[in-house]
Amino acid sequence: MEPCPCGSGREYAACCEPLIKGERPAETAEQLMRSRYTAYVKVRPEYLESTLHPDHRADHDAEGARDWAENSQWHGLEILHVQGGGPNDTEGDVEFVATFTYRGARQRHHERAHFTKVEGKWYFESGRAVPLTRSAPKVGRNDPCPCGSGKKYKKCCGLKGSP
Repeated sequence: MEPCPCGSGREYAACCEPLIKGERPAETAEQLMRSRYTAYVKVRPEYLESTLHPDHRADHDAEGARDWAENSQWHGLEILHVQGGGPNDTEGDVEFVATFTYRGARQRHHERAHFTKVEGKWYFESGRAVPLTRSAPKVGRNDPCPCGSGKKYKKCCGLKGSP
């Protein structure tokens, strides 16, 4: 059994694979969001373009999407909030965080994605990055390192290239 990369806990063959192969459409905005993430993991940029709202396809960077998919190591998808986007809705928003490593740099992409349903089919319409907010004050270079080592931050975890 191959688990689905979207994090649903379901088997890939019963979750996102039928959507990506065009065997069935997404029933909800969240399903489409999960399948689009999985398309990046599986490097299926044609699915990304086909699920992009037709009004926005002219601006789509197919090569950029392929590069991002091929040159990333995908770590996971977390759905934070869903508003609307159900089987009987025509619009929905999905807030999510995708974590990945792109060309050696670990990254966290936090976005609010907007989906619309046109003639019974869900499409990704637009996305807006959610700004990073700090839950704790910024650590200064000369402050004690928050890891508890007793060293200054700049001599410990603040060293360039340290994990």
